[in-house]
Amino acid sequence: MIQIMAVTSDNKPITTSLLEDFHPDDFSWYWIDFNKPTNQEIELLKKQLRFHPLAIEDCINSLQRPKLDFYDDFYYVVTHTIGSEEFNEHEVNFFIGENFIVTFHYEDLHEVNYVWNELLQTESIRNWDIYRVFYEILDKIVDKFFPVIHEIEDAIKEVEDNPENKSMEVLLDRLFDLRHQLLDLRHTINPIRDLLYRIINSHHLEEVLQHKEYFIDIYDHLLKISEMINSNREITNDIRNNFISINSYQQNKVIQILTVITSIFSPLTFIAGIYGMILFFKKKGWFW
Repeated sequence: MIQIMAVTSDNKPITTSLLEDFHPDDFSWYWIDFNKPTNQEIELLKKQLRFHPLAIEDCINSLQRPKLDFYDDFYYVVTHTIGSEEFNEHEVNFFIGENFIVTFHYEDLHEVNYVWNELLQTESIRNWDIYRVFYEILDKIVDKFFPVIHEIEDAIKEVEDNPENKSMEVLLDRLFDLRHQLLDLRHTINPIRDLLYRIINSHHLEEVLQHKEYFIDIYDHLLKISEMINSNREITNDIRNNFISINSYQQNKVIQILTVITSIFSPLTFIAGIYGMILFFKKKGWFW
């Protein structure tokens, strides 16, 4: 599905879904959203919008690593978000030019829909431009990671407190699952963090530099998320080591008890063995 929102010279938004009949020169700026596009709609990236073939190839072949590429009349940005119900990555592609922004994604994303509706309902659309749209979507993408981190933190605390008295084997399995989720999050967050660092330090993005404080705010959030991930991985590592230490301690206690029992019964076993051999030899007539 394709959605088009174009802003007129007197700051009035107009929406349509017919890209073939759209005339961008009649508007101050516009936003085109490719939401779960069909193959026919994907062809419009080349035929109608005339983006570079390499950018189109990266766009349709997910999952790309978050990155920033520069072309003659636009720049191309790839970033990732995560699903609201499942812990999986979704790619979001941006084509940003002088007076347009094009978003492309294969899933119906809440972040994009939220910004779209917010832009339609705002009373001061003159405060918006393509870079405000870009910033708002990135901000919603990054904010979505915080509830995931907090949910993992709660799960780690539950493993540590063990209110249901689960076995150590079950707790370790759960702990390793949480560590795997944190690792996946780190693999998602770190490239996005590097992307934001490149955006706010690039001299080619003069318009972004005019809104630099907003993108720095997103970058700070990514740094915080990255620190939370590392901190929680350290906590899970400490809990794992504690579990292993407790297990080793319990094994040592069992070994000590078995050693004491062995020490008590070894002389008795030795004596019983000798007595049994004497009886055996007497039975055979080997003793007189």
